[in-house]
Amino acid sequence: MLLKGAMKFLPKDTPPQLVLDNLVRFLAGIYIASGFLFAYAAIYTSVLGPMIYIFGGTVIFSGLGRAYSRLKIGSAGKYFDFIMAFEIVLGLSIIALKYFE
Repeated sequence: MLLKGAMKFLPKDTPPQLVLDNLVRFLAGIYIASGFLFAYAAIYTSVLGPMIYIFGGTVIFSGLGRAYSRLKIGSAGKYFDFIMAFEIVLGLSIIALKYFE
């Protein structure tokens, strides 16, 4: 997605959408950086202490965002419903594992 930008999602005859392309690349950069941040947190959980709760909350809120979208617009399919449930359960698991550590 980072290389093709928004044009990957638009019909072939659509002219370049600079604002949409900028947003897609911005989000791709945020997700890549978040991946490195979460990898660091997974390795150094004992050093980060209470910060792990924030990471767990971030994962929960991403699932809740999908749930809100599902309520407002409808389901995007079983796969995305599974991801939504998985994110919420994963976030709760991160918080529970840190709490009972």
